[in-house]
Amino acid sequence: MILLDAIDRRLLAILQADATLPITEMAERVGLSQTPCWKRIKRLQDAGVITARVALLDRDALDLSLTVFVAVKTGRHDEAWLATFAAGAGALPEVVEFYRMSGEVDYLLKVVVRDIAAYDRFYKRLIATAPLTDVSSSFAMEQIKFTTALPIQTG
Repeated sequence: MILLDAIDRRLLAILQADATLPITEMAERVGLSQTPCWKRIKRLQDAGVITARVALLDRDALDLSLTVFVAVKTGRHDEAWLATFAAGAGALPEVVEFYRMSGEVDYLLKVVVRDIAAYDRFYKRLIATAPLTDVSSSFAMEQIKFTTALPIQTG
């Protein structure tokens, strides 16, 4: 853990909004010159606060407009089973998020596919990864909000 000051937090908020901004513009926005700004960003990367800089893609433009939330229940909770399931399900490219849950559902996967037929092909590969007790799929009808930005307190 590193201590984040107000400038670090503002830089992180800027980077979450647009990591392609030139360092000169980021520095200006946080009230620093270029070199100290670059050094702060480098320190945040080295400390693991910034884990990657990526391009966000338009799912519809790539014909990947169906989002499915897949709830998985299992009767097995041993480490060997989890390792097998996590490796198998985690390797499926359609899985964009994967969580171990508390409550009635053991695992929750967010899956992005082209259509129902593509989901059916995915489903068959998923259930082959490890023994599962129940798999329930919920199809997203409308995306109301989407962000990759974490709620950083900047003030």
